[in-house]
Amino acid sequence: MKKIVFLIAVICSLSAQSQIIHKRKLFMLGSPFEVTAVAKDTIAANDYIDLAIAESKRIENLISDWIPTTQISQVNKNAGIKPVKVDKEVFELVERAIKISKLTNGAFDISYASMDKIWKFDGSMKVMPTEEAIKQSVSKIGYQNIILDPKEQTIFLKLEGMKLGLGGIGQGYIADKIKSLLFSKGCLSGIINVSGDINAWGKQPDGKPWTVGIVNPVNRNKIFATFPLTDSAVETSGNYEKFVVFNCKRYSHIIDPRTGFPATGIVSVSVFAKQTEIADALATGIFVLGVDVGLDLVNQIKGVECIIVDDTGKVHSSKGIDTKNAIN
Repeated sequence: MKKIVFLIAVICSLSAQSQIIHKRKLFMLGSPFEVTAVAKDTIAANDYIDLAIAESKRIENLISDWIPTTQISQVNKNAGIKPVKVDKEVFELVERAIKISKLTNGAFDISYASMDKIWKFDGSMKVMPTEEAIKQSVSKIGYQNIILDPKEQTIFLKLEGMKLGLGGIGQGYIADKIKSLLFSKGCLSGIINVSGDINAWGKQPDGKPWTVGIVNPVNRNKIFATFPLTDSAVETSGNYEKFVVFNCKRYSHIIDPRTGFPATGIVSVSVFAKQTEIADALATGIFVLGVDVGLDLVNQIKGVECIIVDDTGKVHSSKGIDTKNAIN
């Protein structure tokens, strides 16, 4: 369920005023990682960016399922055996993830990580998996089997072989935590971009808002709409680089955890929200749900909007977005 998220380009301008914009690009969490800080000088900006990197590493060492010593890895190792006590922030993150699973009827599910890798999107796959293999791949998936004990602050996976993977919500959570930390330390304006999970706060030194450009995957060299990001977040999920085609049908690398089959009909989803965590999780869920169901869901959630590009290149948007006025 890993996302391809290079659809978004953050547009900013340098200013000769009393504050400067300083940006640092890295590769962290297995993905591109970029921090933009507004500060009085580059020394102060670099201090903020160092804080951002440290915070990202701190959280990664709590929630990554690739690092064997993390609390989430310990939960996975004890699946079907015993509950594992975790830190409050880990417990609450999993708790919120389950709420998104319920909201999307399982289209978003952090227990997807137990899925066998029967789909390959590296060009090596020549035939579709059998229906039996697909059915078996989802046998350990089900957020209903994630048991939380608020009193003991433990997480227990009921089925042996179950596995949590927080990739679909964790990067958004990290972006939110970095924003909060930097703001609390005096960085009143900036952008955190964790592999396309973008959270922007404050304004540029010239008083202009940060701006995000949305690209249609059918023509990725052209931005078709720009939107201001004022103390808010955006995340894009897409399948325009990783997919396979069988019998003239395109299968996305984003898998429906309820069926084991790749999601179809959509090539990208961009979700706007106040928290990157929410945008992150909902983008994946909407991608799986499809255009009509996804839009209907978003139109019922206050403070959340989305833009969907279907596999014909047609652009769909939620009620609160006017793409016609936003087109350049």
